[in-house]
Amino acid sequence: MGAKSAMLVFSEGCAADRLRAARESDEVAAAALVARVHPGCGVEPVPGVSLWEGTYPPDGTSYAASFDGVEVVCDRRLMGHRPSLMPSHLLAAGRGDRVFFHAMHSVSDALTFAVWEGGVLVRSLSLSSDGGIAENIGAPYEFEASFWAGERPVGSVSWWGEDQPSYPLAFHPLELGEEALREFAGFVLEGRLHPDDVDADAVPLQGFHVTGPNGPDPARVRAELEQRVATMRLHRHTTVQFGASRGESGA
Repeated sequence: MGAKSAMLVFSEGCAADRLRAARESDEVAAAALVARVHPGCGVEPVPGVSLWEGTYPPDGTSYAASFDGVEVVCDRRLMGHRPSLMPSHLLAAGRGDRVFFHAMHSVSDALTFAVWEGGVLVRSLSLSSDGGIAENIGAPYEFEASFWAGERPVGSVSWWGEDQPSYPLAFHPLELGEEALREFAGFVLEGRLHPDDVDADAVPLQGFHVTGPNGPDPARVRAELEQRVATMRLHRHTTVQFGASRGESGA
């Protein structure tokens, strides 16, 4: 499993119903949504992607869309928030009476999802294979039942190691994460598609480069680091070649 996500979905009622008909986003409203998520930051348009491609944007990038009755913003900086401590400006950034938060990372087998109804947190679950359950608030939804009942155990994991032969959780967080994504956004990133799933590849997201008011731009930091590494490699290659040529001329 290699799925990753970091997204907030604001909707009037069921987001999946709204997203099934979503084909053209209001770019001005999407930019305003990103500005509310990142107050005080610079927001500049960049090429967009589909919802299926955009759930986990690159550093410094937000993907967002504003449709009739549903708004979506995807940004990996959202992953650092625990639902019960979610900043109020994020919950108020979009329009709608329901807020759905979904953050999933395949490298660490981590999942966090939460739902607010009318501004009240009604369900929050945050867990990972390494850290166990960090937050478990509210009654589980029906789609969670088979996981908690032990009906969805993780099979043999050969890479887990001989000292820990069994998976540390009763189920795989990403499997539950896909079910939560389908339940509240109508689509999945991996797994078998259902006939009534939202065609996430047909739902457009606008792209925005976000420059923080405090500290360096993460995309620029990454680019500068890659440039320094490339320069170091070039310098080492040139030095080796120069030393070899001197040895040859002195022979």
